Formats: sequence, structure tokens, C-alpha cells
Amino acid sequence: MDYTRVIIRPLVTEKGTRQAQKLNEYAFEVAKGVNKPTIKQAVEKLYDVKVIDVRTMTRKGKTRRTRKGEVSGPDIKRAIVKLDENSKIDLF
Repeated sequence: MDYTRVIIRPLVTEKGTRQAQKLNEYAFEVAKGVNKPTIKQAVEKLYDVKVIDVRTMTRKGKTRRTRKGEVSGPDIKRAIVKLDENSKIDLF
């Protein structure tokens, strides 16, 4: 399986940086049809870390008004990955 298609990009925000420093949790944008065990395997293989927990959420796209009516933006699936206390990702 191609794990680079599972994880689209890391989400670097102020909240994500705080979570990485204090709780050792990292946020990623992932593909829509992916389940938690696949996300866990992808993070472990790509970043060579030990994953303890994976939480996912789907954020609905924002609605915008245009001349022709309302248009919805793309939905984004996010994964919050908690790592073992000995593991760390050097993205943030």
C-alpha cells in the first residue's frame, strides 16, 4: 500500500504546535476513505514512530455565496495521532 496517499499533509497550526509540545499529539490531513488502523500504519511507516491512539474527524467545507447560488468547499478529514512518549516527529 502507498502510505503517501493516505496522509496528505501535516496540519501546522498554533493549537497543533501546543498539542505536539505538551501532549505529544500531531494532526494530519488524511484521505477521506481511510480508516484508523490504516492511518496508524502509515504514520508508523513514514515517520518511524510508535502510535498509541488515532482520532479522526471530518470537517465540512465552508459554504460561500456566489452569483449562481451557494457553493460548498471541500470536506477535509483530519486525524489526531498520539505518539508514544519516546517517539517524536520533527515537523513542528
